[in-house]
Amino acid sequence: MPPAPSNRPNRDEPLVTPVRDRGDACPGALRLHSADDGALARVRVPAGVVSAAQAYALADAAERLGDGALDITSRGNLQLRGLGPGCAGELADLLDTAGLLPAPRHERVRNIVASPLSGLDGRGHLDVQPLVRELDALLCASERAPELSGRFLFALDDGRGDMAELAPDVMLLAEPGGAEVRVTVGSASARVRAEDGPRAMLLAAEAFLDAASATGTRAWRVRELPRSGAELADAPVWRERCSGPVGSVGPGGRCASEGAAAPRWGLRAPAPAPRTPAGPGTGGPRPGPVAGGDGGVGGMSVGVPFGRLSVGAWRALARVAQAHGTGELRVTPWRGVVVPGAGPEQLGVPAEAGLVTDPDSPWLGVGACTGRPGCAKSLADVRADATAHLNAGAGGLPVYWSGCERRCGHPRGTWVDVVATGDGRYDLAVRGAGTDELPGPRTLPELADALAAARTITTPTK
Repeated sequence: MPPAPSNRPNRDEPLVTPVRDRGDACPGALRLHSADDGALARVRVPAGVVSAAQAYALADAAERLGDGALDITSRGNLQLRGLGPGCAGELADLLDTAGLLPAPRHERVRNIVASPLSGLDGRGHLDVQPLVRELDALLCASERAPELSGRFLFALDDGRGDMAELAPDVMLLAEPGGAEVRVTVGSASARVRAEDGPRAMLLAAEAFLDAASATGTRAWRVRELPRSGAELADAPVWRERCSGPVGSVGPGGRCASEGAAAPRWGLRAPAPAPRTPAGPGTGGPRPGPVAGGDGGVGGMSVGVPFGRLSVGAWRALARVAQAHGTGELRVTPWRGVVVPGAGPEQLGVPAEAGLVTDPDSPWLGVGACTGRPGCAKSLADVRADATAHLNAGAGGLPVYWSGCERRCGHPRGTWVDVVATGDGRYDLAVRGAGTDELPGPRTLPELADALAAARTITTPTK
C-alpha cells in the first residue's frame, strides 16, 4: 500500500493560498463529478467503517450503476466510477436505505479518519471508535458544519501516532491512560476529557470557520489561513466556551467551569503536546494477521493494489466479516481494508481475490493516480506502466506514478515521483526536503534501472 497521499497540488508550492473565489468542487454521494469514464460519486464513511450489509449495498450500486468496482480514497472513503447518466437519484436512494446518508446536507463534510487498528491490537491508549461515532453525530446535527469545505479533515489518533502524516485540520490525540485527549487546530491546543473530545473537535472547526470569515480568504483548510493556523490560538470560540480548570465541555458546547479560572482553550501552543506513540507508528497496517492486545485475534489486514476493488473482492471481504469477524469492514487511508475479528485462517479468501496479504509484497509502497482512460488530463495509462515496473526497487522508497503534473493523490515525505510527459516518456525525481531532482525525461525501457536506483536513496541530498 502506498503511504498516505498529500493534498498539496505540487511538491514546492506554498501551503498558503490566495483568496478563494468559489467553493470547493469535491465530489460527494449527491454531487457527482463528471470524468472521462462516466460520473464519479464519493461516499464518505467516517473512520472507513462500513457494516457487511452496507458493503453489500455498495457492491450492488457499483455493479448495477457503475463500472463494477470500488475505489478507496486517501481518506478511507469509497468511490464509485463509471456511473451512467440519470442514476443520481437511484444511487441516493440506495445509499440512504443502507444508512450511508444520515444527513444529506452534511454528507461532504463527514471527512473523518481514525487509527484503523484502534481497539483491535491493544497498542493505543484509547479505543477511538466510539468517539468517531459521536463526532459524526455532532457534525450531522450542526448548523454550521455544512459551511466546511469537502476537503476539511478530522482525525482521531488513539495514541500510536499514525494520523499526523495525513495532515488533518483538526486532530484528537489520546494521551497515556486514555482518560484525556488533546485536540489541536492550527496553533490552538487543548486537553479535555476523552468523552468531551468530539465536541471539542466541532468547536475547533467552528473556530476555523470564524477565522476564515474574518480574514476574508474563504480558506478550505487550516493551513490556507494567512498565518497557517497560528491565528486560532486566541480564537474566541475556544476562549469563551471553555474556561474551566479541567477543560471539560458541557451541554451546549460550554465548559463545566469551576469559578473564574483562566481560559484553557486559548492556550498558545505552537505544537501539540509531546507525542507518546503507543506502538510502531506510521504507514498504516501492514497486510497479514492482526494480533489482539490480549494475545487473541484482532483481525486481518489486506492491501488493495491502487486502492481499486472489484465487487467480487469486496463481497468476499464482506462475507468474511459477516461469518468470521465482527460484521464490519474498516477501509484505511493507506488504501487497505481491515476485517476486525477475522482470524489468520481467512487470509486465503482475499488472496484468491487478488488482494495483498503478504507483508513483504512489492505492491507495498506503489501507488498511482487514475490515469488513462478514466482521466482526460492524464498522458498515460500509469497503472499499467506501474504494474509492469512493480518489482523495480521493491522495498525501497515509495513510488507514485502520475498521469500529469497535477500529481493527484501523491504521498507526503520522501518519495519517488514518476510523472508522464506524453509520447511514452516520464520525468523521474526523488521528492522530499532537500532532495534534488534526478535527470529526466526517460522512456519506459530506460525507466526500470533509474527507478530501482532512485528507490535505494535513503538520505535526501542537499
